[in-house]
Amino acid sequence: MSHPLNLTTALMLATPPFLWAGNAIAGRMMSHLASPFTVNLIRWSVALLILLPLGRNVLRRDSGLWPHWKRFVVLGLLGVGSYNALLYLALRTSSPINVTLVGASMPIFMMAIGRVFFGVRFLPMQILGALLSVTGVVVVLCRGDWHALLTLRLVPGDVIMIVATIIWSVYSWLLARPTEPAAIRKNWSGYLLAQVIFGVAWSAVFATGEWTLGQPQFDWGWPLALALLYVSTAPAIIALGLWGAGVARVGPNIASFFSNLIPLFTALMSSAFLGELPQLYHGAAFMLIVGGIVLSSRR
Repeated sequence: MSHPLNLTTALMLATPPFLWAGNAIAGRMMSHLASPFTVNLIRWSVALLILLPLGRNVLRRDSGLWPHWKRFVVLGLLGVGSYNALLYLALRTSSPINVTLVGASMPIFMMAIGRVFFGVRFLPMQILGALLSVTGVVVVLCRGDWHALLTLRLVPGDVIMIVATIIWSVYSWLLARPTEPAAIRKNWSGYLLAQVIFGVAWSAVFATGEWTLGQPQFDWGWPLALALLYVSTAPAIIALGLWGAGVARVGPNIASFFSNLIPLFTALMSSAFLGELPQLYHGAAFMLIVGGIVLSSRR
């Protein structure tokens, strides 16, 4: 059962978007240095080594995890093995600002999945807010030119990011519908470790396919090492742990609107680190997304 949003929970849900914005910037920096599925495997392998001493108790036979191992296989596939790998893949052909703004379509996917698969009903104002946010996404896809919708040619990264956003929406709903004992969920490091273990296995499968079927790239050096160190810690362990706890408190629908802070943080970081200045249509899209947040938050 979800609880009212308070300051502590708001801070808990606002921190991951800031860290994930940094993940998008780092992913863009690594896009010409290493292949996306390889980056994802290294990222979560490092995170696994960090989490092992913190949450190893969850691996005991009597921890209550093992009767629910199939659930953690799915959570590991969606939240660890798939989402960020697709994000890094999207960043090879799209900018961090565009990718995160496209990801701001999450509320509409949250509502659709919640209604179809979980029977959740939403207020008309919430639906209107979600549609307004999606309008902001359309502004990004057409680059601010409505006439371009008639001959719209999506950048591959934009399409990939839409798929990634749907995957993350499903992941968040599954987090909000726990079947495992409460003791496992309260142990954030153990709960995250259980997902990462299976997620690393999925990541290894995808990275193997990348090296077998594609043209892998891996240019080792300090820039790649520092970027990997960042994405393996703050946006992985800290952000995912806080997001899971926040979703458990207020539910995925309210939490999803905090993800719309990512474009704002990304735009600021892109200007500072990549020299990719926001365009006028980015500002218009962000205002539409914020308007959607305000409408959807009203009761």
